[in-house]
Amino acid sequence: MLIEDHALLGDLYTAALVARDGSIDFLCLPDFDSDACFTSLLGTADNGRWKIAPTATVRDVKRRYRGKTLIVETEFVTDEGTVRLVDFMPIRKGTPHLVRWVEGVQGTVTMRCELRPRFANGSTVPVVRKADLASAAIAGPDALYLRGALGEAPPPFESEFKVQAGQRIPFVLSWARPYDEIPKPLDPEIALRETQSFWEDWASKIRLPAEYKDVVLRSLLTLKACTFHPSGALVAAPTFGLPETPGGERNWDYRFCWIRDSVLTLNALMRAGLMDEADAFGTWLENAVGGAPDQLQIMYGIRGERHLTEITLGWLQGYEGARPVRTGNGAYTQFQLDVLGEFAGVLFIHAQLIGKLPERGQQALKTLATRVSEVWTEQDHGIWEMRGPKHDFIASKVAAWTTIDRWVQAIELYGLKEDKAPWVKLRQTIFDEVCSKGFDAKRNTFTQYYGSKGVDASLLFIPLSGFLPADDPRVVGTVRAIEQELMPQGLVLRYLTEESVDGLSGEEGAFLACSFWLANTYQLMGRQEDARRLFDKLVGLCNDVGLLAEEYLPKERRQIGNFPQAFSHLALVNCAYSLAEGYKPPLH
Repeated sequence: MLIEDHALLGDLYTAALVARDGSIDFLCLPDFDSDACFTSLLGTADNGRWKIAPTATVRDVKRRYRGKTLIVETEFVTDEGTVRLVDFMPIRKGTPHLVRWVEGVQGTVTMRCELRPRFANGSTVPVVRKADLASAAIAGPDALYLRGALGEAPPPFESEFKVQAGQRIPFVLSWARPYDEIPKPLDPEIALRETQSFWEDWASKIRLPAEYKDVVLRSLLTLKACTFHPSGALVAAPTFGLPETPGGERNWDYRFCWIRDSVLTLNALMRAGLMDEADAFGTWLENAVGGAPDQLQIMYGIRGERHLTEITLGWLQGYEGARPVRTGNGAYTQFQLDVLGEFAGVLFIHAQLIGKLPERGQQALKTLATRVSEVWTEQDHGIWEMRGPKHDFIASKVAAWTTIDRWVQAIELYGLKEDKAPWVKLRQTIFDEVCSKGFDAKRNTFTQYYGSKGVDASLLFIPLSGFLPADDPRVVGTVRAIEQELMPQGLVLRYLTEESVDGLSGEEGAFLACSFWLANTYQLMGRQEDARRLFDKLVGLCNDVGLLAEEYLPKERRQIGNFPQAFSHLALVNCAYSLAEGYKPPLH
């Protein structure tokens, strides 16, 4: 199955990917960052999956989300008849559950259920036994319990059965620790009603734009499903190891929270009127950083963890052979100047959200500005977490300028008793250096880093952050260079991959978030038709249930990278509101 052949299920603690063939190919339990019990997406069926599908040849498959929910309905048409598979995860009240419902639509269809758990990210075979009217799979710290309808004998992990028109056969899979009490039986009928009500009630709170309502709604539902409810943190994606390069080594764990995404997140949530989520996310970020913003990392765990040690899972062959498969993310130790600007942007926007700049936020902004004054001249790994040598990346310098700019604005807006003169001077100093060392006058474009000849999609931060207006000739020239050098198939690459720059081999696909940034920039430049044309093209890349991965391979017409990608959906939401309602920077 291709990456885009999957739909997303979620319970606000973790998420599952279910394919068009009825196979759940990826699921970590109990939380996003836990070990996976189904990992066939990164290996084979022997690495764990749960497939329910007809035994006869399937002639057609149709699927959809049920209304404004995360309940997936997949309809299989066979020579025996038609059957519907309904999949969902009830909103968690303690125990994680996964419910699968087989409904007969027409005829009598023979179905096969194959539940094959493999704990510890696809490596550990459990012992299977009966336990309290459930079929249990247990190994190490994990246990899964399979039940059918209430009061019925527990179904086996592998079986064949027939379903007639009008008949409904439920399966409920529950997770627990082996040493804890066996989870109480779940009534699938009640769980279905409650799950549908939860998502419909939540969706009713969204303030949708006048245009693009359906695609924005689905993206916001996806982002909500990627949110860890206890903390308010948003994972970059609920998966690990899905490659950015087919068969290549660019395979990372995205089940963490990037400061890079934070301004996008707050803007999207605030524009949609989801103030509770925006406030929870802003508060989580402030708590994750702690009392020393100068110790800011580029990413954190979903509870604010700082140590995200990267390891290789050698037993997994990788998606289409892309190895190594990694969990953890070693980039958390990198120095990236841009995160100072991202965090300053979050603090500034969060203050606008709550209508004041608390003492803690004031001190954090000042500390960030002070830190920038000390390190802004240093080289870093850049916004894309380059694993090659450090450089003076332009986007990083613009982020340093952003930090000082937001601090100056805060002094003015909130009447802080601070001398803004030295900060205004520093802001100008950074601005002047970027315009001098980072601009190629002969080609009329900013470059990826000082002395570089190439361009980078992150240069779009220049107009989006307010560093320069979108109609400035230097911005116009930079956009033209991006169009000429980074859009071979009409979509935007992050940059031209070179081992001497990013330290890795292989080419990437088009980076979808960057393409949305370009549409935003077109809108700021007054190129409305170009903005809408690009936006419509990007929306057309969504899979049949409205989901986007990190990247797209135009030549192969397929999605690639971790899935679904919050960065892509955040950029989509912000771009849609911008096109429908207009906006003025700063906004990344």
